[in-house]
Order: sequence, then C-alpha cells, then structure tokens
Amino acid sequence: MEPLSETHWDVVISGTGLQQSLLALALSRTDKKILHVDQNDYYGDAEAAFSLQEVDQWVEKINSATLRSFQNASLWKSETEAEKLSFSRAYTLTLSPQIIYTRSKLLSQLVSSKVYRQLEFQAVGNWWIYQRAGEDVTLAQGSLQRLPNGREDIFTDDNIDLRSKRGLVKFLKFVVDYENQAETWEPHAKDSLHSFLSSKFKLPPSLQTIISALTLSLDTPENTTVAYSLPRIARHLTSIGVFGPGFGAVVPKWGGGSELAQVACRSGAVGGAVYVLGTGVKDINLQEGSDEPGVTLTLTNDEVIRARSLVQATYLRDNPSTKSPVVVSKTISVISSPLSALFTTTVEGAPTPAVSVVVVPAETFHVDDILQLHPVYLMVHSSETGECPVGQSVIYASTSQTASSKKLLDLCVSSFIKAVTAENAQLLYNLHYEQKQSTFESYSAGVVHHLQDPSLDLAFDDALLGDVEEAWNVTAKNIGLEDSGTFLQFEERNPMNGDDEDEDEGF
Repeated sequence: MEPLSETHWDVVISGTGLQQSLLALALSRTDKKILHVDQNDYYGDAEAAFSLQEVDQWVEKINSATLRSFQNASLWKSETEAEKLSFSRAYTLTLSPQIIYTRSKLLSQLVSSKVYRQLEFQAVGNWWIYQRAGEDVTLAQGSLQRLPNGREDIFTDDNIDLRSKRGLVKFLKFVVDYENQAETWEPHAKDSLHSFLSSKFKLPPSLQTIISALTLSLDTPENTTVAYSLPRIARHLTSIGVFGPGFGAVVPKWGGGSELAQVACRSGAVGGAVYVLGTGVKDINLQEGSDEPGVTLTLTNDEVIRARSLVQATYLRDNPSTKSPVVVSKTISVISSPLSALFTTTVEGAPTPAVSVVVVPAETFHVDDILQLHPVYLMVHSSETGECPVGQSVIYASTSQTASSKKLLDLCVSSFIKAVTAENAQLLYNLHYEQKQSTFESYSAGVVHHLQDPSLDLAFDDALLGDVEEAWNVTAKNIGLEDSGTFLQFEERNPMNGDDEDEDEGF
C-alpha cells in the first residue's frame, strides 16, 4: 500500500461509529477519494461489539483514560466449575443494544441504500414490568407482569378494573393521533406524564407506570414530561404490526449497532474508500489563503495528509463544553439460562422474539438507604441474537448514573433472575461501565464538520440520521459534488456475478 500522504483525499472521516459509517455509505458511490480512519483497532467506536478477550482489552483502555466517551469500567467473571463461560469468540457483546422501531427512518434508508440485504433483523417482542413483592422496598423479591400488547390484551387482563380499562383505551386512541389534538396536551406540555394521565384520563398509578415504561425514559417520572413522552408512546404503538404481528421493533443480529456500522463500512470499501484502523487525527491545519480550500492533517502515525473536507466527532473539538455531559450507567451480564419464558409468542403468526424488554420502575428498591428515583431498563437477548452460546442469555441493563447506580443495576439484574427462573440460574459474567454524551451539537467550521455524540437513548434516534445527512450535504459542497443525488438513495447495481447481491429478504 502506498503512503497515505501521496494521495490528495477528497474526504477524511475520523471514527467508524455508526454516524461516520453511514456517511461513508452515503459517499460510497461518488467516485471520490475517501479515507476512513479510526484511532481504535476495531470498528464501531461507541457502537462496537466485542468477544470476551476484546472486552478485557477495552476495559484496560477505559481505565487508562484513552477512551473519552467511557469511564469507570469493571469486570467480574464466575470462577465456579459448575457454570462456566464458553470460549471467547462464542460471545459478541455489544455496546449498542438499541432497539430500532419498525417505523424508524433508519430502516427505510437501509432499504433504499440496498445494504439491508447484508443484515439479518430479529424481533423485539415481549415487554415486562418488574413488580416487587409487597411494599417493602428493601426486599429484592418480585415478579414480572407482561405489558398489554393491544386492546384485546387490555380487556382480558384481570389486573385492570373495568373503569381503568376504559380510561386506558381512551388514552391509547388519543396518543396515536396526539398531533391532531394539540388542544388537549399542549397546555400540559411541561407537566409530568404521570400527572397528565391522572388528571386527563383518570388512570391509577399502576397504569401510569406501564404507560411511562413505553417512553424508554431514563429520567425520573417527575422530569418525564408530556411533550417528551407522547411522540415516544405513539412511536411504540404505531410500530406494532408494521412488519408482522406481535412486535414493533427489531435488532440487527450479531451485535446491534456494530453490525450496522461494519456493513456500512464494507459498502464504503467496495466503493473505493481506504480504511485504516489504529490511526486517528492528531492535528488539523486549515489551508487558509490557498487557491483550493482544504485541510492538512497530521495523523497519529505522524503521516501528514491533505484533504478537501474532514468529518469527525464533536468530542475532538479544541474548546471544551461548559455543560456537564449526560452520563448513563450500564452493565452487560451473561446468564447460565436461556430464559425461555421471556421469548414466547403471544400473538398468532408472530415471530419468536430474540429480545425482550424488562422495566424496573422508579421507587422499586432502596440502595444504600436511598430510594431509587430513576427507572432501570433490562434488554434481555437470547442466544438467537448470536451474542452468546445456546443455553445462555445476555442482559443489557441501563439507568441514569448516580453514586449508587452500579449497585442498583446489580440488584435489578439479580432480582430479575430470581423472578424469572425456576432453576438455579447463575450470573457468569458482568461488565459495568459508564457512557457519556457531550452537550455539543453538530456544526461546520469551514471544511471541517463535527458530528454530535452518539445518542444514549435505548431506541435508535432518527435525529442522528438528520445529523449524518447534514454532514453529507456539507461535505458534498466542500468537495464540489454538484450532483450528489438523494441521501442514501441508490439505484440497483448490475453485479458481475450472483454473489455480489443477496436475494431480497424481508424483516
């Protein structure tokens, strides 16, 4: 391979996170010279997926402060002979277990760009609420209650009285059409969702908790507003049945967001982009006063290259943000049980789900004599996701970071295992870490465009697609791409052989 410095690059993309990878995909048919670098020695950045050995190396990087988006990593492995982990590459543990709602614009763009043929999607099925046993918040005992999956489920649920059922159906009719009923909710936009459900629909606290769970909000119930909640609840309800009965969201097999990023990068490489891992951008010098605007970059391997445009993450900005970042506490747990009860179908003709969502509402437990104020979400993945061996499962737990959030996550995972398994299931592996999201928004400074940090949302945020499209438009202008076409809208290729394109597959 010739030195990178001998090519005058049109675009340099720094980082192989999902946003940068989608941008590489969008530029893959422009016949421009694209260099895609990453200071990490793996693809995916904050959306990466790892084997067990790779997790060990990643934790070392976090604790040596070489990864700015992550902090406070710790790892525990079972040493018992009775229950053992399998070999390292039997696991693909993802940093991005986000679900993708079937109405997400991302899925449409994956179809229009043709890369969906290289992906396998699986259903996110049952949703559950964890309920403690009795009123004692010091006891880690409880059970799971399935969330209703439609009107029929509501009216056959003996836990809901008739008056509440009517109120719940009234709310569900309202929320799927909330945009056309602004007079009902806009005066209460800044109120909490719980108070709105109580005052407008006379719903009891138990149903308020169930509805709030659909928002996937990690904030406290008091801070989860009506304006924030309604579009999220509507997204959940209107997504059910789009690709088939019984589910409203999907996940890519083999590592979630990491698989999306790698498929996009492969398409970039097929289009002629050059990929270099283990190399980042160390220094940036704008070519001011030059006849041809551009940028001179010094890479971390000390090579100096020229480019007409650079796209990188916002956390690489020179001036730090004055606002504190958002921080989420997370664990990844491997369990010695398939947790089969969670992955059953309840609707005729529905696919068997590979992912179930369990919500531990706020105020379920005390930790260090402090009442839990934030909800906890458990994304439970079966072995069908390709992330663990058959007979095991993976639990991805998330909550807002606090002084006791690690203990809270451990308590929620252990309590969930007791509630759902009749057999003596064991915790085999537990990774804890914290992920940060800066308050920077995307922006352009001449020929340099900065992408905002990956979202910490538990479902893919389509706003990030807008960020990528903005970067694509700015970059196209910088490199003189007059006819840039439509963002991620590709015509069919005419492959030389049948292996170049897979047959169409549904979701």
